[in-house]
Amino acid sequence: MDSTTTAEPTPAELDPYYVALLRGGPRDAVTVAVLALHQRGAVEAGRPGTMRVTTRSAGGGPPVLEKAVYAALHRPAGIKELLARPGVRRALAELRGELRDAGLLRRFPPRRPFTTRLTLRSLGKQFPLPVTRKGVQPADALFAVAFYGTPALAVLAPTFARRAGRLGPGALADKGLLPHSWGGGGGSGGGDASSCGGGGGGSD
Repeated sequence: MDSTTTAEPTPAELDPYYVALLRGGPRDAVTVAVLALHQRGAVEAGRPGTMRVTTRSAGGGPPVLEKAVYAALHRPAGIKELLARPGVRRALAELRGELRDAGLLRRFPPRRPFTTRLTLRSLGKQFPLPVTRKGVQPADALFAVAFYGTPALAVLAPTFARRAGRLGPGALADKGLLPHSWGGGGGSGGGDASSCGGGGGGSD
């Protein structure tokens, strides 16, 4: 039997949905999916505080969470309602299961192992919160929002985020963040913030 051990994947090796779920939880993972769909023109802001799909398709073979969010937003919704929709909840449960299988998330209690928290903290020191969206590629934008949540979204897609109810006094209070705290480079929701230095390509 081969005694060689394979290192477990780190958040840096994972896609942005895993990173967002590990660091910030379901809300940040869904926010990454919404941003990805918005970048492709498949989701836009609807009535104040809501999001909706456009006439443009989400494209073929999107990640499971993007697919679930796109399907759910055929009925416009704000973030809280979107998180409660069955398809989105199933997709999040599937992602959590994959993280548990990889040893990156404990089942009982449902929290990150110490090594995962250390890795996220280390990555946060390597990749600062983006201060501009200029020159940032769409894929990097997803990782920035995955690692930093609302503060990155405020830099990378402020108009869309504000109209969709992801920014503003209510959204920030819900995350425990206010504009004056953004400069400190803290993440939203989870405390252990990390960033891929990238940001918000795509239209805002």
